[in-house]
Amino acid sequence: MSGDRPTATAQPGRSAVPGPRHAAARPRRGGFVARAFGVTAVLSAAGSGLGLLRDLLLARYFGANQGTDAFLVAWTVPETAAPLLIEDAMAFLMVPAFSLALVLREEHPHGPDPVRQLVRATLPRLLLALCTLTLAAAVGAGPLVGLLAPGLADPALAVTCTRITALTVLPFGVVGYLCSMLRAHHRFTAPACIYVAYNLGILAVLLGGHALLGVRSAALGVTCGSLLMAGLLLAAARRLHGTRRTGRPARGASDGGLLLIPLAMLPVAAFTLTRQAQVFVERFLGSGLPPGTISHLNYAAKVSQLAMTAGILIVTVTFPLVARALAAGDLAAARDRVEKDLGQAAAVVLLGTAFLMACAPSVVALLFQRGAFGPHDTTATAEVIRVYSFGLPAQALIGVMVRPFFSLRPVVRRAGDPQPAGSRLRPLDWYPVAAMAVGLLVTAGVGLAATPRYGALGLAAGNAAGITTAAVLLLRGLLLRGIALRLRRVLGGQARLLAAAVGAAAAGTAAASGPSAPLPATLLGGLTVALVFAGLGTALGAPEVRDPVRALLRAAGPVTQAAERKPHGR
Repeated sequence: MSGDRPTATAQPGRSAVPGPRHAAARPRRGGFVARAFGVTAVLSAAGSGLGLLRDLLLARYFGANQGTDAFLVAWTVPETAAPLLIEDAMAFLMVPAFSLALVLREEHPHGPDPVRQLVRATLPRLLLALCTLTLAAAVGAGPLVGLLAPGLADPALAVTCTRITALTVLPFGVVGYLCSMLRAHHRFTAPACIYVAYNLGILAVLLGGHALLGVRSAALGVTCGSLLMAGLLLAAARRLHGTRRTGRPARGASDGGLLLIPLAMLPVAAFTLTRQAQVFVERFLGSGLPPGTISHLNYAAKVSQLAMTAGILIVTVTFPLVARALAAGDLAAARDRVEKDLGQAAAVVLLGTAFLMACAPSVVALLFQRGAFGPHDTTATAEVIRVYSFGLPAQALIGVMVRPFFSLRPVVRRAGDPQPAGSRLRPLDWYPVAAMAVGLLVTAGVGLAATPRYGALGLAAGNAAGITTAAVLLLRGLLLRGIALRLRRVLGGQARLLAAAVGAAAAGTAAASGPSAPLPATLLGGLTVALVFAGLGTALGAPEVRDPVRALLRAAGPVTQAAERKPHGR
């Protein structure tokens, strides 16, 4: 970022981080991030679009009632498995592990391949654990439903759907493992396609079986979609490696290469489960509210998460760069990348948040209000979206900060590095879990206090308050971990972006309130939000807004000049 950055060094006792090996660890730069982000953004947008179509069909066919509540409780299994096994825990563990293996491969090109040795050391154990979890979730579906939603109106249907969705655990785990491998190799196309395949599988079964199977067709579609995801990545992984010399297989670890640190997995898994527990709190408290409440919360969350997901795409692409820098011991380069990611992710998410604040009623009416989904459902869902949106920036910032935190304690280490404390965990390793646990307590406390009076809005407020608390605590933890963020710069940038978002939301709300039809209201409100956010962000000096605006103006300049010269040349 700037040429006067201080030199960052590892904290004492953190011997899991190797010494500096900059030459081996520097990946391709230049236009790599932009190209990878472009591919990931386009394919992820396609997956999100299909996911939105999936939710539209769920609303159209089944509305918001006790049947959809039962399915959504069953959907808790894949909703929990997906962050644990695909995007969060598995990525936090395996992207740094594969990045370190790639550094070793570059340093020792003629020895046994550390990447293949890492696969031999980890994949068989993972498959055994996944099969065990799948069986446990299917067999224990009855007690699980009773624990998650004791006040559910149709528990038998929820148990049936849960047994079906439990079959997603194994393919999700394979998908997460292969995504980490491919992204560490800077292969982003196939991982970006997984939700296209997933939602195509759901849509196919939903369209063909909703009349005969009812909401069970959605559960079957989720399982079929997970199998399509795994098949897609298996094909991509087979094309990844060439005819590289592999050497003698290792017994539990690679010879002279990488050693597995199983205990390092525990804080990562605990963090992901604690983070996902916010959904458990909502389902538990929501099951005692009128039928349809869980469905309103679900539809609101799906729309709200679109804004957050767009910001996380940036981190998905840059995480391998951060992990590679940390594998080489270059904390200064990692710090610079994290600071940039915090600003860019916040800019994208706050723009989306301002849009949702301004246009939530028209967006919900445009997307869902048809078939069994009536005006009452539209109003209830839009109100929840606006409350949820207060927590979206914090969700994105947590996604940025937790990746480098866990990368500093990888699940593998170099066999030759000193590791006096490698067999035990330190209190700081559990800091993200503690931060999320405090946030979960805030979520539960606010939910319990506000739900009797405000219903679903109280649950949404608890979610926003809890995730924001966790984000503040995790920012402190990142500093303790050794990523020396320049807080004045980071917080000043966040404040400028927040001010731009507040102004854009106010202007967009006024614009969207004019048209009565949902489509014109959404278009007018969205355009107003975008223009005001761009103008205010540029005026306030936020580089995450100013630089793209200037790039667009420079690109539009030659086009405008050519259009102006064309009549004179006739």
